[in-house]
Amino acid sequence: MAAGCSLTHRLNEHQALVRKITIKGVEKQYTLAAVNYVDKEQQPNNVLNLQLYYTFSKHGKKEIGEAPRILDTNLVEFSRIQIEKFLQNKGYLKARVESAIKVKKKKAELIFTATEGPLFRIRKFQDSIVDGKVRALYRANRKVISHIQPGNPFDVDSLAYDRDQIYQLMKRNGYYDFYRQYITYNYDTTFNSSVADVKMIIASPADKKEHPVYTINNTLITIYKSSGKATGKADTLNVDSQFRFVDYSHKFKPKAVTNYIFQHKGDVYDIEKQSLTTSRLSELNVFRNVPNPTYIKTADSTNRLDSKIDIIPLKHMSNRIEGEFIFNGGRYGFNVGNTFTDRNLFKGAEILQLKLSWSVLFDNSNGAVGSSAIQNQDFKAGLNLVYPRIIAPFHIPIPGKYGVPHTTISSNYQLFFQKGLVSRTSLINSFTYDWAETTNKLHSLTPINIEFSRGVIDPGAQTALIKQNYYSYVYLIGRTIFTSGSQYAYQVNANKLNSYNSFTYFRGVVDVGGNTLALMSSLFKTAKDPLGQRTIFGHTFAQYSKGEIDLRFYHNLGGERMFVFRLNPGLGVPYGNSSQLIFEKDFYAGGANDIRAWLPRTIGPGQYNRSVLQNDTVRGRLKYLDQFGEVKIVGNIEYRYPLVNNFFGSKLNGALFTDFGNVWRLKPETDSPNGTFNFNRIFQSTAIGIGTGLRFDLSFFVFRLDAGFKLKDPQFIGDEQWVLTKHIDEIFHDGDFKRTYRATHGEGYNFMQLNFGIGLPF
Repeated sequence: MAAGCSLTHRLNEHQALVRKITIKGVEKQYTLAAVNYVDKEQQPNNVLNLQLYYTFSKHGKKEIGEAPRILDTNLVEFSRIQIEKFLQNKGYLKARVESAIKVKKKKAELIFTATEGPLFRIRKFQDSIVDGKVRALYRANRKVISHIQPGNPFDVDSLAYDRDQIYQLMKRNGYYDFYRQYITYNYDTTFNSSVADVKMIIASPADKKEHPVYTINNTLITIYKSSGKATGKADTLNVDSQFRFVDYSHKFKPKAVTNYIFQHKGDVYDIEKQSLTTSRLSELNVFRNVPNPTYIKTADSTNRLDSKIDIIPLKHMSNRIEGEFIFNGGRYGFNVGNTFTDRNLFKGAEILQLKLSWSVLFDNSNGAVGSSAIQNQDFKAGLNLVYPRIIAPFHIPIPGKYGVPHTTISSNYQLFFQKGLVSRTSLINSFTYDWAETTNKLHSLTPINIEFSRGVIDPGAQTALIKQNYYSYVYLIGRTIFTSGSQYAYQVNANKLNSYNSFTYFRGVVDVGGNTLALMSSLFKTAKDPLGQRTIFGHTFAQYSKGEIDLRFYHNLGGERMFVFRLNPGLGVPYGNSSQLIFEKDFYAGGANDIRAWLPRTIGPGQYNRSVLQNDTVRGRLKYLDQFGEVKIVGNIEYRYPLVNNFFGSKLNGALFTDFGNVWRLKPETDSPNGTFNFNRIFQSTAIGIGTGLRFDLSFFVFRLDAGFKLKDPQFIGDEQWVLTKHIDEIFHDGDFKRTYRATHGEGYNFMQLNFGIGLPF
């Protein structure tokens, strides 16, 4: 419908719609910026935004989309002047810009042609600063903070940048009363030689030769009730010679706040430490409103500042529900989660979280309905206690300059049920430290991670598996095992993930388990099980090393358009007391955040084809469990772009994506033929999916809908792998390919996978 509508059919006779902007004669590096100086009302409409406005908006009210950008010669002239000023500010002082308008079939093109002239450069720079201390401070830091250097372009933006840098320098070094207005520039431009001489002046306060340097005195901390009111009797305490603590909520100990106040009595005033205090108190996640500290000069003439910090806490308890939904032919499923949070449990900004999640996958492809259609279920319950500090038997000097360090004590229970096959329970207890090395670099260390898992196989399934010699599956999912290990994770640029900047994100995880238990077992010569493996406390323990990397490249293509490339490899190696990884440590592929054209746990390993499972009952029982590996390589390419700025109160964005990868077995296994990793056959055994998606941005969260299509399916051979192009006529209809697949696999083949979720996939 949108494609068939004319963009100009609702315009009056003498109106024209701006459809194109052309910039000529401007250096390539400034062309895109120059377009931004064209008035917003003369910027071409996004076609979809305009069509939605025509379709849904009534009586000129902007309910959805954006109103047509009608040609306005006054705004064109205004835009011409703005572009001219922009070029002059960039050093082209003689720049002139002319505008022209072309109109054809009520569609207008705006043409701005620039004559830039010579680029003026700085010939000489000097400063004039009466205050000797300020002069010494500035000159000591000039090379680091200044963009105004001889030989550089005479750029007005650089003058503004330097003024702000000098202001920040002064504010970091005790000059509380310093203002940007003290900094002025005189410059002399010699037009014939296209050079500029610049003089920077820092004036002193009126009637004073020097700018005063201030130090910190007393600090008043006031915590209000969560309603923002200061009613009733408050807990009041003079903590020490600096801090006075007043708490109307009666829920905080003074140290919960004072530990993250970085300006102490006698310190020189520093605006960065002021901002740091605000940031760290906000990061505690127990306060709703933490404004910057306010300062009041003391009544005497000692240049001291009393500070005041007013804080409104969040509600003591909160609850959040979230979920995902997937659909594929006769299969569908959901994941629903609930997080209960108790903030400030022991009055020290501790956070207690109880997380519950329930995942269910239904299969109606064989006519089953209701509870009988449940294929598998996964229930998880986790209890986390988070302290906003490092708790250790010895002192660890980790400051909070770049982030609040945390100690997390957690206990997690999981119950997994696969219809007609197995129920597995696992209990994981861990102790974790999280801290920030810099703003962009995060560390997470779990020195203690104790896991216990137990599998109970359905007797009928166990008999059928053993009858067909699938001992490894019985061993994998049915054993009881115990292990203890350590984990370490390192992240770079996690703080930029919700931005539109160009950056590289990295996360690496190392997981090592069983080595301490192996040493203990060897020292104490513990008993062995019937398979010859050592036991601890009567149970076999796992020994392994596992690593995984998540590497992403985010590249901004202008505005909110982003190109994202992600590579996610992983490797797990069992050794010593283990011949294979435990069930919970194996890699799987597919799903809403992985290879989106496949359901979770339905790819690989390698070129493994489930038709080798001749028994339909066994095939059905092992579904979602037999496609795993010790090697994983997954990649994603995604182009994200804005669609509609105002879609019923939200932003509507789009995405085009290609996902690729698989999981593989580390060594040949009889129960998964063609599933072994072989570098020479990596392309033949790689799955490829393509698709498109919609993202509904509601500011506080993103709701996502993705449709993925299987392009290349590695379970087939040769050209038959290219299922989408080979059998495109069967995407939504039955044919020979689907009938053959149903006969050999006992289920239908689905080309498309729909994924609903909250948040971006990566």
